[in-house]
Amino acid sequence: MASPTIRALLARPELKLRLATPEDAVTPGALDATVRWVHSSDLLDPTPFLAGGMVLLTTGTQFRDAGDSPKAYTAYVKRLARSGMLGLGFGTEVVRSGIPEALIAACEDARLPLWEVPYDTPFIALARANAEALAAVAYERRTWALEAQRAVAVAALRPDGLKAMLAELARRLGAWVGLVDADALLHEHPGGGVDAATVTALEHHAGAMLVRGVQATSGVTAGDRDFQLQTLGQRGRLRAVLAIAADELDEQQRAVVTTVVAMAALALEQRQDLELARDALAAGILEALTRGDVPLAAAVAAASGSPLPAAPVVVAVADERLASVGGAGRWLDTRGVPVLHAQRHGDLVMVLAEEDASLVDELVLRHGGTVGLSAPARLDAVAEALVQARTARERRTGPVTRFADLPGAGVLTLLDGPQARTVARAALEPLARHDEEQGTELVPTVAAWFAADCAHDAAARALGVHRHTVRARLAAAQELLGQDLATVAGRAQVWAALRAAGLLD
Repeated sequence: MASPTIRALLARPELKLRLATPEDAVTPGALDATVRWVHSSDLLDPTPFLAGGMVLLTTGTQFRDAGDSPKAYTAYVKRLARSGMLGLGFGTEVVRSGIPEALIAACEDARLPLWEVPYDTPFIALARANAEALAAVAYERRTWALEAQRAVAVAALRPDGLKAMLAELARRLGAWVGLVDADALLHEHPGGGVDAATVTALEHHAGAMLVRGVQATSGVTAGDRDFQLQTLGQRGRLRAVLAIAADELDEQQRAVVTTVVAMAALALEQRQDLELARDALAAGILEALTRGDVPLAAAVAAASGSPLPAAPVVVAVADERLASVGGAGRWLDTRGVPVLHAQRHGDLVMVLAEEDASLVDELVLRHGGTVGLSAPARLDAVAEALVQARTARERRTGPVTRFADLPGAGVLTLLDGPQARTVARAALEPLARHDEEQGTELVPTVAAWFAADCAHDAAARALGVHRHTVRARLAAAQELLGQDLATVAGRAQVWAALRAAGLLD
């Protein structure tokens, strides 16, 4: 099929055209640029009636009085070059034989292609030949688009329809194609087609587009490459961004991309429903683990295609910031290792093999937030590990706090959480209310007594009162609290309350 270019016109033997300016004397690529139209005019200044991407044909009538003076030819050619003309065809034997040497010289100076159109080749033949080439290219592109759309539709029917569609689009465009959101590169084809820095830049651009919440297209530069970005989903429910490594797309390519965008958006909606179901299933598996029913949890996890991590495991609890990042779970799913993650009481809880605990550090580095990490545990001890992880998060010493690294990590660390404080204040409330209403000092007396290792004399000295006063106050405290301070159990209950309430060092 002939291309709509000057070179293609020159190559058609029936037109008998001859290039008058040597190819090395014209602008590089000028002979291979797409000719959008062929026009003829003998006006001395036809540029008001011309547009870029055209070629002009003339018989030279406008130069009848110019003779061989180069001035008129130079000005004429400069006007054509400035208007974006791709080339000039000169019809000979109509006004004069041959092409004027001054016109050839002017075209060489302007690096504008010039060719001879012999007398027996009508101008309309060139226009028709170029129009036929344009129509053939348009037909070929429409055929390509229809075939590409059909191939994409077939790919969508595969079990991995979304990935298959992206792969088919990449093959048809001959370009890298990726599906990106603000948190991760979800899919790409071909794999590894862009480097990590470029992926990060694409995620940044995608995040900005998704935050705006409106359907949009955008051309961006990430790394050293140009990309076309297109949001997927409806206004207010955008799911991701389709990224194509290309500086621009033609009309037919855009039509195919539009088809992929519509079908991929539907696939993402369906995937969203599946993810909600998966999250509910993961929450159920985690609940079974915390109840100690490891066989049930393992059986359900295996049936879902996501087996439990091998023991020993660690439990991680992330704060609200990480729990609200939808991409955190998807990022974990792409790591290639078994990780059970689920929402529990507003937290993002993760159970993973001890050897994979470094993923937690990577997650925080990527998404921010804080995480508490338990000590290694058996699968039937996940409930205790969950308490450790929450304690580590509440007493955090950095972005990722490991329970084993806490100062004095042990049973007493369980008294430092908000739940323990709430229970402790409720337990001590009778003493605090009595002190407020009666003007007594029962709470500080009991605290001083425990701080003195339950020695009445030492407590009295610390308080500046008589030891009998200490005894009387302790007796009143026992009655109000309903605890016998002469027993280990009674003392432990009150001491733990004071410690959790922050009244003891």
